[in-house]
Order: sequence, then C-alpha cells, then structure tokens
Amino acid sequence: MLNSVFATGGMVTAPQHLAADAGRDVLRDGGNAVEAMIAMAAAIPVVYPHMNAIGGDSFWIVKPAGRAPVGIDACGAAGRNVTDELYASNGLDAIPARGPLAANTVAGTMSGWQAAFDLAAQMGGKLSRERLLEAAIHHAERGFPATGNQQRTTEAKLAELKGQPGFDEAFLPGGKVPSEGEMFRQPRLAATLKRLAADGFDSFYRGALAADIAADLERAGSPITAADLEAHRALTVDPLSVGLSTGTVWNMPPPTQGLSSLMILGLFDRLGVTEAEGFDHIHGLVEAIKQAFIVRNRYVQDPDVMEVASESFLTDADLDGRAGNIDRKTALPWPVPAKPGDTIWMGAIDADGNAVSFIQSIYWEYGSGIVLGDTGILWQNRGASFSLRDGDVNRLAPGRRPFHTLNPAMAELADGRILCYGNMGGEGQPQTQAMVYTRHVNFGQSLQQAITAPRFLLGRTWGDIGTNLKLESRFDPALIAALKDAGHDVEVIDAYSDLMGHAGGVSRRPDGVCEGGSDPRADGKAAGV
Repeated sequence: MLNSVFATGGMVTAPQHLAADAGRDVLRDGGNAVEAMIAMAAAIPVVYPHMNAIGGDSFWIVKPAGRAPVGIDACGAAGRNVTDELYASNGLDAIPARGPLAANTVAGTMSGWQAAFDLAAQMGGKLSRERLLEAAIHHAERGFPATGNQQRTTEAKLAELKGQPGFDEAFLPGGKVPSEGEMFRQPRLAATLKRLAADGFDSFYRGALAADIAADLERAGSPITAADLEAHRALTVDPLSVGLSTGTVWNMPPPTQGLSSLMILGLFDRLGVTEAEGFDHIHGLVEAIKQAFIVRNRYVQDPDVMEVASESFLTDADLDGRAGNIDRKTALPWPVPAKPGDTIWMGAIDADGNAVSFIQSIYWEYGSGIVLGDTGILWQNRGASFSLRDGDVNRLAPGRRPFHTLNPAMAELADGRILCYGNMGGEGQPQTQAMVYTRHVNFGQSLQQAITAPRFLLGRTWGDIGTNLKLESRFDPALIAALKDAGHDVEVIDAYSDLMGHAGGVSRRPDGVCEGGSDPRADGKAAGV
C-alpha cells in the first residue's frame, strides 16, 4: 500500500476502519476536526478494545486554523492511597503489571474529551455529544466483527489476563477468544457511553456515574477512590516545539516522551543527510534516537519533580552539542534502560484547516486487565511503570503522574502544509515518527509510502525484551550488512511486523488539498471528505 488518500473536505486516519468512518461522517455532517476526533476517540475503544479504553489516558494537540497549537494533557495521577506501604502489605517489592494493584492511577481520558469538546465549541462546533458518540454506542450495543488483530492479541496475552476481575465476561464471550469476523458486543460499555452522552464527559469524575465507577473500582480491588476521581482535571498546556530546516514541529511536554521525538528530529536535521533509505539516513536516525533517549531516561517524568526544564534540551546550543556526539560511521554502544508501552494514534484535519493530533492509551494491551462490573470499563495499567526504588526517575508517590510514552506530533512545514502524524508502540513511537517525518518531509515520499516503508526499532516494545536494533526484512540486505559492520546489534524480523506499531498521518496543503495515510500493519484506513 503506497498510495495516499486525497480529498478537499477534510481527512481522518485511524488504526481501525470503523473508527475512521465515525470521524469522516462527523466531517460530512459539518463537524470540525476536534468534533471528528471525539467521535473517533469514542469509537476506537469499542472497535479496537485490546488497544484502547475509556479507562485510560489521552493527549491532544489541537491547532485552530491560523492560530498557535494548544495541548490537552489528560493524564491521571496515582491515587492518594497508592503508597509504598500498599504494595509492601501485599508482599510486593514492585508494582504488578496486571490486576487491581496495577489499576492505580485515575483514568484521565474523559477529562480530555471534555476539554476538547469545549475547545470545539469555541472553534464553531455545534454537534451534540449524542451525535459524536453515536457510532461508538451503535457498535458497542449492536456489535461489530472482531478484527484479526483483536483475536491474535487476546490469544497472545490470555495467560496473564484470564481470570482478572471482569476480564473473562467482557472479552471471552462464551468462554473463548472471539475469532476474526465474529460479532463482538459490549452492552455495559454502551450503557456507560449513553450516560456520558446524556450527562457530560465530566460525569466520569463527578456525579452518579462517578459514584458507580468508584464502587466498581472498589469491588475489583483497585486503590482508586471516588475522591481521586473527583480531584482530577485535564490540563491545558503549551506544546513543546523545535525549529527545523523543514518547518516547525510540536509535541507534548512531560510527562510524555514528546521531548525525545523533537530532539531526534532536531539532531537528525543537523546531520545534513541528503538521501533516503541509505546508511546515512538509517544510522543517523538510530544514533539521534540514542542521544534523545539518554536524556529522556535520565530526566523525563512528572514535570512537577523534573530537575531541569524540558525546553533547555531543544535550544540550538544543546542540540548542536549533542549532534556533535554522534559518530557518523560507528554505533554508540547500547542499551540504556528502555520504557515499554502501548496505545493508538489518530489524526484529523477539516476543510477550514483546523488540525488535531491525538493519542489515547491504556499502556499495555488490555491495560490492567480488570473490567469494571457494572460500567464495563477496562482500566489502564499506566501506573505499573512507577518505580518503588528511591532515587529512580518515575518514582511512585500519591498524586504523582506517571511517565507516558504517548506523544502526538504536529508540524507546520516550510511549504505551508500542516501535518499531523504519530503511532502507537511505546518505545517505538518517537522512532517511527522520525522515520515517517524524514521520509515524507525531508525526502519527498508520499505520506502513505513513508508509513508503509520498512521500519526499525531500537529497544523493546509490546512486551518484547530484546534491546537490540530490529529491522524489518524488507530493508536492503546491503544496508543491513553496513549497519552490522558499524557495530549495531542487528536482528532481522518479519516484514510488516506488529512490533513496529501502527502509524498514520494526515496533512493539508495551503490550497486545501488534504492527504492521508494509514498503516498496513493495522486494520484502519485514511478517509477523506
């Protein structure tokens, strides 16, 4: 799949085709890009439930046409009862990855939907919550054909998920994994989405629905309380930015790894690479990633406890110095500690030029694995990333927000295009972003070609423990040999591997033509109006 989708009335992309349809239909009904994204954000937890849930977190970059971008940080914090003693009293010296004690942070994503809904209205949006959640409620209530990705992921993770509170009832209908094409329904989630449509997204944290969620959490054994929910608010923030020879790129500030995404592009820009896909391109990106990840792993966490300002790493002086550390011929020894993760990314641009880059996550596939009994909400395990060791970055503390792999990207290019792009895949998110950006922007590949092209992954993701440099088998064998000769610890993996995550992108030219691309590794599409 190498051909991008083009349209003039707006463009959306999502990793599941029914979610893309939900956003496209909102644009057709006169909604703006933010309203289209809310519709997709609601649909994707229903039709791609192994990758997403309303019991997770989200981050938005919204750029109203002709104005500066706005960031929405909808990341939940650890509960007030989430302490070292909680885990010690349960005989644990580390936070488990699954189960009730992994469900230790507030799910922030609904607060992001509320902030986005308010922003959409300020931008002229007029569609109701009921209209925006229409597709999600329909697919949850009536059912949809399960994807092969859902079947494969459920089968792969079943040993660690089966028997978690509520999981079997929600995701193993009839006691078995849904097969590809088999109808899959989530009636309890449909009822919750109807309540959110009627009472507002804020009802997730305050009011009758919030009380039901808190009671569900308590029955499941999670330490998150009604008071934790009530205390949560989304934050409106200024995105970080870096100026490149090709334009300006924005991403989210900590606790996300958006800083590393921007640093990679800033460092690569200084290498002056002129040809795509050769040694200079791939080696240069890998070495820029290493320099950025050294900073990320040393500093990035809840910004309230960061030792330095993230903006300081995006100055010309700092980037020039770190670019000077890159050996153009030889690999820097690796690894340093890696950070796993999982999520979905989606993008939308409307006919007026309003643009959204959006990412929503439950951390690992199926998150904590617990599904709330009455409300049908799958809860994230983002707080499993916290450390219980003094002196560690991302140290657990009540009320502290965890490190996030999530980082939606957006750019205003030198030729006037607005580009929204991103991907899921934890450790691989900033890496794939750099590959897509440089292929599309620096070297002129179509958006779809840049997404489809073979990818690499330095480090681990999706539960893989290897920290070497994984390359899809579609790379030129001569390039693979050259990377090995330069000292890279190379492993060749299958073509179109899910290890590389699922990417997407949408853009709009000054003449109003929109371009979209989606990942052949996923089940989605780009859809234009």
